[in-house]
Amino acid sequence: MGATTQICRLGELSDPGSRGFSVQHRGRRVDGFVVQRDGELFAYRNSCPHTGSPLDWVEHQFLDLDGALIQCATHDARFLIDTGECVFGPCPGTSLEPLAIGLDGDLVYLVGEP
Repeated sequence: MGATTQICRLGELSDPGSRGFSVQHRGRRVDGFVVQRDGELFAYRNSCPHTGSPLDWVEHQFLDLDGALIQCATHDARFLIDTGECVFGPCPGTSLEPLAIGLDGDLVYLVGEP
């Protein structure tokens, strides 16, 4: 499986819910976030494809008020949780950069290349 780095515990995530993280993984800093929806986990870099700015508007808050879409606080772009595809806002046709994650018991971790 290669190198792994812990990013959070599953118990720290609501469903739906999100949690940001900043970790050293394989010698590089990785700023990202993980989302749980319907028991599934998804992770992306915390960088809007429109400007490169962080997406969260409050610490660990990456979802819109309905918990249905990922929302960029800077430009109000909205992204599908399962694919990261922009479906509203200034960057249609672009997507968030996914991060490979795994789950071992209650531990959520990054895997592979940063």
